[in-house]
Parts: sequence; structure tokens; C-alpha cells
Amino acid sequence: MSRVVPAQERVWRTGTAPGIFPVLGHGIALFRRPLEFLNSLPSYGDLVEIRLGPQRAWMVCHPELVHEMLKDPHTFDKGGPLYDRLGKLMGDGLVTCRQPTHREKRRLLQPAFRPSHVAEYTDLVTEEADAVCRAWPDGQDIPVTEAMMALTTRVTSRVLLSDSLDDRTTAEVRDCLTAVVRGLFVRTVVPIDALFRLPTPANRRYRRALSRLHEIIDAAIAERRRGADHDDVLGTLLKAANGDGPTAAITDQEVHDHLITLLLTGVETQALALAGALSLLARNPEAERRLHAELDSLLAEGRRPRAEDLPHLVYTRCVVSETLRHSSPGWLFTRVATKETELGGRRLPKGATVLYSPHLLHHDPSSFPEPERFDPDRWLPGQPTAEQRRAMMPFSAGSRKCLGDEFAMVEATLALATIAGRRRLRHLPDRTERKQRPGITMGPRSLVMVCEPRTAGDHVVDNA
Repeated sequence: MSRVVPAQERVWRTGTAPGIFPVLGHGIALFRRPLEFLNSLPSYGDLVEIRLGPQRAWMVCHPELVHEMLKDPHTFDKGGPLYDRLGKLMGDGLVTCRQPTHREKRRLLQPAFRPSHVAEYTDLVTEEADAVCRAWPDGQDIPVTEAMMALTTRVTSRVLLSDSLDDRTTAEVRDCLTAVVRGLFVRTVVPIDALFRLPTPANRRYRRALSRLHEIIDAAIAERRRGADHDDVLGTLLKAANGDGPTAAITDQEVHDHLITLLLTGVETQALALAGALSLLARNPEAERRLHAELDSLLAEGRRPRAEDLPHLVYTRCVVSETLRHSSPGWLFTRVATKETELGGRRLPKGATVLYSPHLLHHDPSSFPEPERFDPDRWLPGQPTAEQRRAMMPFSAGSRKCLGDEFAMVEATLALATIAGRRRLRHLPDRTERKQRPGITMGPRSLVMVCEPRTAGDHVVDNA
């Protein structure tokens, strides 16, 4: 007689979020107090019905249910208000394409982001980070977010296009991206097209920025076709367009779509993560002291980090990881059900919009005790539990996980090591930081700090 006790199937909780406004749904709450609204949802269930404008949608609040959804991209495909809007910007690029075409697109771009290739970008990242922080005058106020946007725009454009963008055009890209991500969020939480056809200043600003981004990409492609080949992402795409790559030939429009997709996803999220890390370090002096101690012991005489230093930048990478947990720039994503299905015990109709939020998952106290506390020690080797690793998903999960996740970690780690090795940033004593304005990304969009010089060993004085 068998004594095996069958495993008890988990019973998921479902509910509906209160506070639905006519026409606008929960759009007002998501716009005015997005993080507070998200953090309130688990009290109503593991799967919670909300309204995006007049449309019904479901927020997944438990990490196991999020993994169930993300590991089944054929049932829960890219789609919903966010990706519908992104598709108008990115076209049919890697981020917005539907599942049937995803594998081939990823196969085309994957080589540029393999670990062996990522190491080749080390000097590029540290060179740009060094140039940014060396330009900061001691004792002066520094527009940190703007500086980080300039840094990540330069890095991303060089990875994609080598040196095709001059300084003026790079600054234009930075400003256009800022306007676009703000406008995309409003169009996601209140998906009513008629509102965004009105000739308001915000709508005109969004359309101008969008048009200019496309013009810049088209000009870079045209210039490359007239000039010499380069071993960069654009070079790979043009070979594929000419039928010379390992995958099926792609169209000129696909070349454009891939570039603008990688540009949008590679610039602002990284800039906000770096600005967030610098802000959090200034508010947590013990973490800052330990970071400085690691850098001073490893980078003798203030040299820039190299590829071989990456395995030894352990605490620096922990700071980056904890920043992504505490203040994840990518905070809200959507999927769409391709057929009638079940999730968390709830039947969802074909076409249902399903959302998940890294911020919500990263701030669940059952996964991360004291979630508001900035604690890089959570990510020291051997510290995170299996449950914490599953709940931590700043780059998503499953087959649609961010293609450049390891490059993003390497870029942020190297940039932070370079900047923190040379400069210390302090919050202005009499300045209150503005409340975070939501966009498709989240972070300190207008951070200003004061710059102080650093010399090796000054962390010892700080600890006295």
C-alpha cells in the first residue's frame, strides 16, 4: 500500500482593486501614486483585476504566477497597451515582436551580447564614464541624471553604430528619448487614442521627439551604406539585409526597427539605474564606504577597471543588484493572452491584458525583509535564497528575458566603479528631490548632487 501523500495544489487568491474611476479606470492612481498603488494590490489577491482606462486587465502579484506566465510566451505573448504603444515606436523589433518571429530575431542579435563579446566593451564603457566624471568641477552642483543619460547614450550608440553620432546628435537622442518614454507611459495607463490626437503641447512634443528619433536612425543607416563597414550591431544588421548573415535576409525596415529598439531599451533604463545607485549610496554611508574600500584595494593609483577586474568587483556588482531591486527602472510590463486560458485559478478570455511589476515583486516583504532598506549584502555570494532569486527579475524571465541583461550588469558595474573611484556625490542639503514622475521607466529623472573629489583610502577617514 502506497503511503505517498499527494502534493496539495496551491489555492491562489483573486480579487479586484477598488477605486475605479469612470472612463479612466485606475489610470489616475497609476499616474499620481504608481508605487503606492502597486504595493497595495497583493492585499486583494495573487491575481488582481484592475482597469486601464475602460479596459479590464489583471495584475499578477505573486512571483510563482509571474514565472508561470513568462515561461509560456505562446499563451502570454508580448502585447497589451504598453507593447501596442511601443510597437508604434519600435516597429517589429525584438522587444515588441510576437512570439512566432522572436526566435529568429534573437538569433540574429545574440552574438553581439554574448559574454565573450561583452568583455570587449569594457574599455568603451570606462572611457566614456571617465570622460563624464572628469568634467565635473569639485564643489559644484552636478545634474546627475542628465550626465548619466549622456553616458549611456554614448555607450549604446557606440555599441550599435560605432562613432556615427556626433556630440550634438547624441544630445538630441538623449532629449528625444526622455520625451518619448514619458509620453508612452501616459498612453499605456489611459489607452484612449482620441486623447492623444489632440494638439496639446505634450502631444506635439511627443510626436516631434518620435519623428526626430526615426530621422536620426535613418541618417545613420544611410551614412553607413555610403561608407566603410564596421564590426558593430549596425554592421551585423546590414550584412543580414544583404543576405550575408547566418539568418534569413531581413528588410531595411527591420534594420531600422532593431536599431531603434536597442537604442530605446539601452539608454534610459541604464541611466536611471546609475543615477539611482549614486543617490542611494549617498544616503547609505556604510555601503558607500565598503564600495570605496573595494575600489581602492583593486584599482591601484586610480586606474580604470579592466575586463579582468570584473570577477573581483563583487561588492560593486552587489550595489548594482540592490539598486535594481530597490529602484528598478523597468517597473511595469504587459502581456496579452493569445487564447482563452487559466491563470491563478481565474479564466481569462482571449485578448486579456495581463500585467506584472518588478517593483511590486521586489518590495514584497515575504521575499525581501525590510524591502525599503538599501542593503547590498543581500546579493553577496551565498546570501540570496532560491525564492529571492526567483522574485528578482529586473530583466524579466523566460525566453523573452532581456537580450542584453549581462551587458547591462557589466556596463553598470564598470561605470559605477569608474565614477565612484574618482568622485563622491552628495545630496544638496537644502534641496528636496522631486517626486518620481512615472514613465515606462521609473527613477530619479532630475537628480542634482554636489561633487567632491576622492583619493584612495579616504573611506578610512569616513569610518573614523
